[in-house]
Amino acid sequence: MTNEHPRPERRGVRRLFARTSWPEARFLADVLRTETVGGALLLFGAVIALVWANSPWGDSYAELGRWVPWSGGAALHLDLDLTTWAADGLLAIFFFVVGLELKREFVAGELRDPRRAALPVVAAIGGMAMPALIYVAVNLAAGGDGLRGWAIPTATDIAFALAVLAVIGAYLPQGLRAFLLTLAVVDDLLAITIIAIFYTDDFHLLPLLGAVVPIALFGLLVQRRRTWWWALIPLAVVAWTLVHSSGVHATVAGVLLGFTVPVLAGKSRGGRPSPGLAEHLEHRWRPISAGFAVPVFAFFAAGVSLRGADLGAVVTDPIVLGIVLGLVVGKCVGIVGSTYLLARFTRARLDEDIAWSDLLGVSLLAGIGFTVSLLIGELAFGSVDAGGNVKAAVLAGSLISALLATVVLSRRNRAYRAIALKEQVDLDQDGVPDVYQRPNG
Repeated sequence: MTNEHPRPERRGVRRLFARTSWPEARFLADVLRTETVGGALLLFGAVIALVWANSPWGDSYAELGRWVPWSGGAALHLDLDLTTWAADGLLAIFFFVVGLELKREFVAGELRDPRRAALPVVAAIGGMAMPALIYVAVNLAAGGDGLRGWAIPTATDIAFALAVLAVIGAYLPQGLRAFLLTLAVVDDLLAITIIAIFYTDDFHLLPLLGAVVPIALFGLLVQRRRTWWWALIPLAVVAWTLVHSSGVHATVAGVLLGFTVPVLAGKSRGGRPSPGLAEHLEHRWRPISAGFAVPVFAFFAAGVSLRGADLGAVVTDPIVLGIVLGLVVGKCVGIVGSTYLLARFTRARLDEDIAWSDLLGVSLLAGIGFTVSLLIGELAFGSVDAGGNVKAAVLAGSLISALLATVVLSRRNRAYRAIALKEQVDLDQDGVPDVYQRPNG
């Protein structure tokens, strides 16, 4: 028995979900550990909001969200209430970190290779198109009054999805983790594009052109590795203010600023490679995003009151049905279906370590659309009567997706755990593990 068991490869066939390099694996592990804490804080903020909004003191929760801390900011369109500050201001920090992740993926991650990027890009597109089609079909059949919310079920929440995967999937193949992260990053990029194009009202060109100046100065400083906080933070605030004044959703400013940061490491004075600035800034800002910005947004966005609500009317609301079916069914069918078609009509094949049931679990996990779905819901319906139903639908759809994914992936995780334990026993006995066999799907 030899120590290596080479796997025969047919010429021209590439493997989907193949193992990535050690630096990539280490990066993914770090992200998963961080997102577990961030996902827990996000859930905590949402639960507190739901409990408060449905308690006898629910009116005080609503009044807190409507409070305007700076009424004198009308000239700059900054006379915003706390709920809007959370959605437009704090989420800009979240999207800045997303911009850094996107830049890293395109320059040094999975998306730098077009052949490897094809699968998560196609899966992300399928996973956004199918929920939108389901939502549109449900609402057209009901008269079409809620069509403005077509993009609500298209988003995947990175923090929640990766947190659930980290908790229940310790033994799952690393390729699945890489796929979910890359898919979620592409999903975020497409969601940002949708917000900028379809949910921009009262567009003003002059402030948007003015935002180019502070963004360019910010980019010039970071390209020269000048990390002066007293210069970068004011430039970021000015850029955010101008983008907000233009009518484009202000979180887009965070993404654009993230795109300006260099990813590849330079050389230190001693000639040794230094960490890329994008990695450095992400390390600094991710705790603020995951530990404060996103949980506070969840606190103000998730507080839907069901006191005195007609639950029968909520359940039969076409907006609610479209969102729930889009997140639970549309995401799953879109991701699995697009992956199957890619494997069916190209030379791509699933990696031998991966079963289709593994992919099913991850596609269900992608139906957790909390943060960005709630944001799009706010942009689509605001505070009108449909707004509360939208929040309830996003929460319900995300919860159902998480529970179904947990059932599927927990079963798969137990199967992979049994294989890992058997390999360890074989290694302890004779120093050589048996040939790897993936569990049946």
